[in-house]
Amino acid sequence: MPRLPVALIPYLAAFALIVGGYLWYAGDVASGLAHQRPVNLGGPFTLVDQYGHSRTDGDFRGRFMLIYFGYSMCPDVCPTELGKMADAIAELGPRAKRVVPVFITVDPQRDTPPHLKDYVSEFGSQFVGLTGTLDQIKSVAREYNVYFRKRPLGDGNYGMDHTSTIYLIGPNGKLANVYTEGTNPDDIANDLKKRL
Repeated sequence: MPRLPVALIPYLAAFALIVGGYLWYAGDVASGLAHQRPVNLGGPFTLVDQYGHSRTDGDFRGRFMLIYFGYSMCPDVCPTELGKMADAIAELGPRAKRVVPVFITVDPQRDTPPHLKDYVSEFGSQFVGLTGTLDQIKSVAREYNVYFRKRPLGDGNYGMDHTSTIYLIGPNGKLANVYTEGTNPDDIANDLKKRL
């Protein structure tokens, strides 16, 4: 029997995670849980932005925040979701000023402020990139029920497994909605238009 090439193992593992996640989601849909908004999700944070300035959740009061947790070295999911946020905001026209897209890294070791500055600028000048110490990131991730962990890739490199959800926080600092990977930019934009 031919042996599986070692190079395919990470891709097969990722595929298994995707299929497992889908089956879990399908089970939630069948039980009616998938579209219930989580209660008490979100909370205060103090992090550092891409310019090295300390930022808190209070800095964004009065505006909506679209928050995504990820990491800049992510090969596919993170840029796709940030692109989705950028596309949704572009559909808002002048009302886009009332929405702040926020990227919070789960990889503070590599995502320093200068690195985040380069990364988030690819999605638009309105994006705010936030980092901090690992303890600070763990704290804010707990507030949003975000899972993340380092996954070794060999040769000293690593990836990050993490929750992939976009959170909409209202002007009052409270959770307003949650968008899953299956939500498209038009749906996000239409939801925001009703709220703005």
